[in-house]
Amino acid sequence: MSYKKFNLNLNSIISEFNKTVTVDSDKSISIRSFLIGSIGNNISVVKNALNSEDVFSTINCLKKLGVKIRKIAKKDYAIHGKSLGSLYLKKNEKLNFGNSGTLARLLVGILSTTPNIDVRLIGDHSLNKRSMRKLIELMHKFGATFLPNKKYNFPLRLISSNMPTGIKYVAGSSAQLKSSVIFAGLNSYGNTFIIKKKESRDHTENMLLQNKQSIKISKKKIKVIGKKYLNKINVTVPGDPSSAAFFSALTLLKSRSSLLIKNVGLNPTRIGFYKLLKKHGAKIYFKNMRKKNAEYVGNILVKSSKLKPIKATSDYYTNTTDEYPILFIIAALTKGTSTFKGIAELSNKESNRITEMQNILKQVGVNSYYKNNQLKIFGKGKISGERYKINVKNLGDHRICMSSFVLAVLIGAKTEIKNFETVFTSSPSFLKIMKLLGVKFEIKK
Repeated sequence: MSYKKFNLNLNSIISEFNKTVTVDSDKSISIRSFLIGSIGNNISVVKNALNSEDVFSTINCLKKLGVKIRKIAKKDYAIHGKSLGSLYLKKNEKLNFGNSGTLARLLVGILSTTPNIDVRLIGDHSLNKRSMRKLIELMHKFGATFLPNKKYNFPLRLISSNMPTGIKYVAGSSAQLKSSVIFAGLNSYGNTFIIKKKESRDHTENMLLQNKQSIKISKKKIKVIGKKYLNKINVTVPGDPSSAAFFSALTLLKSRSSLLIKNVGLNPTRIGFYKLLKKHGAKIYFKNMRKKNAEYVGNILVKSSKLKPIKATSDYYTNTTDEYPILFIIAALTKGTSTFKGIAELSNKESNRITEMQNILKQVGVNSYYKNNQLKIFGKGKISGERYKINVKNLGDHRICMSSFVLAVLIGAKTEIKNFETVFTSSPSFLKIMKLLGVKFEIKK
């Protein structure tokens, strides 16, 4: 599914609100569910999957690789697993990852050790600009070949290894690279060892917990035992905490407002945004916490708050990666100097999120300074937006579009956000929920 391009115009301030909402399903868990179901045995079931462009790209790629996927309800799917090493496609076939870096890295991990794969890999204009160097260098160790040589961004040609052997990998903050190594190791000869130097998202490990024959997981180490098999999975996908962050930010900064967000994934590796803001005065409460499919789920209650300037050490990066653009908006609208350390990797997201967010803040008179892997934002507190105009160019970056939207409706600046349809890669209900909260906007096709 591909959404028609449109721009979004905003020119008014949101009124106070008191609402209950449900956000879109978690993208990270949705994509992993389809991938693991496809290389598992028997029929896996994924319920409440995210119906977004990134997930549709995942389904389309897997269908091209011979996987039968049936829609059994509006957001529920049955995946007929082909088992490890059994994906196939015709020579010179093309796989299109769309905008999804998650899909790209994880599926390349699977295909690199799947026999007889010779495929062209492409993405959209945004994904094609992103460096895949670390991924390629890791897959080289498993014996995979990428052409042209020494080219590190899509389009690329991947020729899989027919005799892959396990590797040792010291994992950093990237959950995608860690997952790609797990997937490559599952169909390699011998064992693959992953040393966890830093904490990162663990959705892949949680989904594989029932496979002791294939993977052994401890706090500091993962051992992948190659050439075994994977059991089928049954997953109910919770709401996405990253999507919830934008509505939470809006509530925190809008006086006399409150919001209850139901059934959100509260995995400890995903809630850095909420923990950080709670430390700085945010009224955020987790309610009805429970465990489902090895993942924590609960409701998030948010109330408007008087916040202190944010001091984010580099330790927050791993668990807050997707939320930095909206954190920068919060910093801009909080009086005082906020500091974000250890964020260099933000320059290799869907766009360079550091410079692009600095450009947007500059348009509303907020100064910032980036040097030595540290961004300082000199927050103005309340901003009267009538004198400002915000123009967001086509960056192909959903998080920047969403963040700019929140800024615009809080200060009332006349705003145009180009190619807003990119938001639907992760949050197709974003505008619907904003409308429910009382936001007025105009779509320009």
